[in-house]
Amino acid sequence: MWNEPGNQWPMNIYSYYVGYNPPTSVNPYPRFPRIHNNAFLSPFTYIVGDVTVQNNTYVGPFVSIRADEGTPFYIGSNSNLQDGVILHGLKNKYVEKDNKWYSVYIGNGVSCAHGSLIHGPCQVGDNVFIGFKAIVYNARILEGCFISSCAVVTNGVELKPNSFVPPGANIDTHEKADRLLPAPKSEEEFAMEVQRVNQEFPAAYSLYFGKNKCTCGLSC
Repeated sequence: MWNEPGNQWPMNIYSYYVGYNPPTSVNPYPRFPRIHNNAFLSPFTYIVGDVTVQNNTYVGPFVSIRADEGTPFYIGSNSNLQDGVILHGLKNKYVEKDNKWYSVYIGNGVSCAHGSLIHGPCQVGDNVFIGFKAIVYNARILEGCFISSCAVVTNGVELKPNSFVPPGANIDTHEKADRLLPAPKSEEEFAMEVQRVNQEFPAAYSLYFGKNKCTCGLSC
């Protein structure tokens, strides 16, 4: 029997986990995440530690944001972390942004596509697109860059603004980073459309699931 109106449906539970990082020798001070009221956390999101998530940011299902080793993390406004994105960082390794130190810094209007890994120390500037299963680790990505699917950016490199990393490329030297060309118009348009769609999700999903949730994350 199909699940149609009038038939009995399985029960849906809206739950995620947001909590303190466990005290350890490398990160002894428990910190609770700060999530803006207009951000949206999907079911099965996992966030621990000193994490800031700003206004109208969408966090998809099965996203893991663990500030339990490297810390703190910052995620700006109007960004999106799609299904299966992972954020983590190395202990005592930082990037500097506006005279503050971060393990992972993600700016405004950033898209992290399905399955991508952003590992600190790293900085991701405004309006950056990180493609499916791409890896950013120990790198500084300046504004407007486009990192294609399955690409790797690492080894302390800095990408100049609006750089295009081709699919599957391994950018691990400054020489490789400096040779990158600007993003093609078609990829810029694709990134803008991804942003447009995902910026609608926080408000839409908040209405869909409702705002009356317990602190445990369950719908009430």
